[in-house]
Amino acid sequence: MAKILPIKIFSCPILRQKSRDLTSAELKSKEIQRLISDMQKTMSVKDGAGLAAPQVGHNIKVIVISTKDGAIVLVNPKILRKSWKKELQEEGCLSLPEVFGLVKRSVKVNVVGLDAAGKMMKFKASGYFARVLQHEIDHLDGTLFIDKAIKITQGEERLEQMKKKT
Repeated sequence: MAKILPIKIFSCPILRQKSRDLTSAELKSKEIQRLISDMQKTMSVKDGAGLAAPQVGHNIKVIVISTKDGAIVLVNPKILRKSWKKELQEEGCLSLPEVFGLVKRSVKVNVVGLDAAGKMMKFKASGYFARVLQHEIDHLDGTLFIDKAIKITQGEERLEQMKKKT
């Protein structure tokens, strides 16, 4: 039975570290399969658009993303191509509660990665789905949306409080 994992909040050092790739043997392990299941449940219960493993304390390249057809899992994801066309939209993050900012991101991306069973996935994403993919893959590089935000639109005081804790 999947459980809800605690979310790491900004100023936690793991959120700033680069994550490592998973081997196929690790991906097949009970521990990683349980983690993926727990991440899906956590994302759903916390009403997140996506969740990256560092946000729940694991320095590995695993993300889950909510879609209208259910959650998708991407292991060792890479963005192969980004569109030149960009769009400015407001973003938030489970690791930065009550903080929102305007972030410019590519409208379309081509992504490659593995599914939870280790099968290669290669696809194109656009719009909101592309934005969420970029946001979650940034987490795997230790990058947060506030690093790319042109302007913090809500929660500036809260962000300053969190920064003081570092």
